[in-house]
Amino acid sequence: MTLPRTVSDVLAEHTVFEIECIDRMYLNVYVPQLQYAAGIVGYVHRQLGLPIASTAPLGKITDAFSTAMRRFARECQVPWVDFVKGQRKDDVMHEHLTDFTADEGVVFIGRAQEKTSLFRTEKRHTDDGRSYPWIVKTTGFVNHFYVYAVDADFGPFFLKFCSYFPYNAKLCANGNEWAKRQTAKAGIGFTALDNAFAAVDDVAAVQSICTDLGPAQIDALLRKWLARLPHPFSGEDRTAGYRYDISILQAEFSLTQMLDQPVSGRIFFEQVIRDNLDLGRPDKVGLIFDRRLMRTGPRATPGRFRTRVLTAGVTPSLHVDYKSTTIKQYHKEGRALRTETTINNSRDFDIGKRLTNLPALCEVGFTANKRLLGVERLSHDPARGRETFTAINDPVVTDQGTRISGLRFADARAQALLSALLVFRLQPDGFTNRDIRAVVAPLLGKEPCQVTAGQMTYDLRRLRAHGLIIRRPHSHRYQVTDTGLDNALFLTRAHNRLLRTGMAQLTTSEPGPLRTASRNYQRAVDKLAAESGLAA
Repeated sequence: MTLPRTVSDVLAEHTVFEIECIDRMYLNVYVPQLQYAAGIVGYVHRQLGLPIASTAPLGKITDAFSTAMRRFARECQVPWVDFVKGQRKDDVMHEHLTDFTADEGVVFIGRAQEKTSLFRTEKRHTDDGRSYPWIVKTTGFVNHFYVYAVDADFGPFFLKFCSYFPYNAKLCANGNEWAKRQTAKAGIGFTALDNAFAAVDDVAAVQSICTDLGPAQIDALLRKWLARLPHPFSGEDRTAGYRYDISILQAEFSLTQMLDQPVSGRIFFEQVIRDNLDLGRPDKVGLIFDRRLMRTGPRATPGRFRTRVLTAGVTPSLHVDYKSTTIKQYHKEGRALRTETTINNSRDFDIGKRLTNLPALCEVGFTANKRLLGVERLSHDPARGRETFTAINDPVVTDQGTRISGLRFADARAQALLSALLVFRLQPDGFTNRDIRAVVAPLLGKEPCQVTAGQMTYDLRRLRAHGLIIRRPHSHRYQVTDTGLDNALFLTRAHNRLLRTGMAQLTTSEPGPLRTASRNYQRAVDKLAAESGLAA
């Protein structure tokens, strides 16, 4: 019996290289002093010089900011897009990027109404009936400006401003795209993959570049574009300390392992899913995130403990949740195994949200990726199984360039040869051309005289080339190898007992277990299509 191995151990034999990097980052851009009502009151008193605490005077700043954004788009000839409900903003960005040729600049500015937190003034009354203004925090649908741009260092990104005071913003950038551009600047050759590298000339140098990405580079990106775009706060406001700060709303940490055999990657990943459907259990989640989980009691760990397998098109993905954090694993573009840890709340790990805490979050995210691979188990290496199956079925080309046909699994002649090997494995002196002809011919429904020695010589050559038999020295006798016995036994049993039996049950007119299950499945799909209105 073969003991299960970790996925990490199996991947060590099939991974060409691996790169870990910060992936997508969704950041909150805000002025800390203006996130509570007392701070708004202080701003109105000190910066605007007004004795009454009200949000009404802030409307002029809002109008000026909106006007400046429109003027910027007009003067810089930047396309303006009014998003409609349900429109995918990323799709609009991709459409505009096809016509964008500059190294960096604003691609377009979009406007959309979205619900957000804001401050309003409401009228309150004293005990004697006198009214007075009071600033409260509430929510409302207001205009947001999406500035989609391309940066020379970070590539495509967007900065979204709320048009209402205190003009909070969101910054979305991609660490893998930053790494690609830094790799190109360093003169290191690479082949790009979506949010990853398909090939690199110097893996260590690229990994070092990815590791260098941190708070300094992200903060520099924000400051650079705040200086270029219309700013909602005046120079006097910023001098007084009303400056934008950055906190982390969401951060993705990716590990991309490029496989040596892209075609076998999907087979490998499907096996990973099948053998690890228990990853969502608390004991496994605790190992992955190195956290103690409490299932009961007043301090029970919140969240659902589950393993989810989601399918987009034909590509499955494995998801494991811990509180607000998710690990996603999938086969990327048929070429790599991708593991991503997405942290949506840094407090899940007792880490602050400010950008300065990004290195600590990196440690959590990258460690979780590696620990997942260590926790995952495989009963076997599916990539090796595919190699063996392909090696038998495909032709062999000798050192002299001679092509020798393969033993196709569904071919009757190949199955007859494999069945014959099971007979001759018991003969210590091996077998000859005539011996195997006498066994193969009946399996093909022929007399031995109908199979010529030349035909059998051709078949013996095929068996030898694929390592199923060897020729005994100084003789014309052959012996079945251990590999030949193992492969012949499995392939003939799979063909005769599984495929033939299964196909017979599917094609017979009499009901059988397999045919009944197939018909029930078809009826369920037809019913679902009818209920969904998809049936013609």
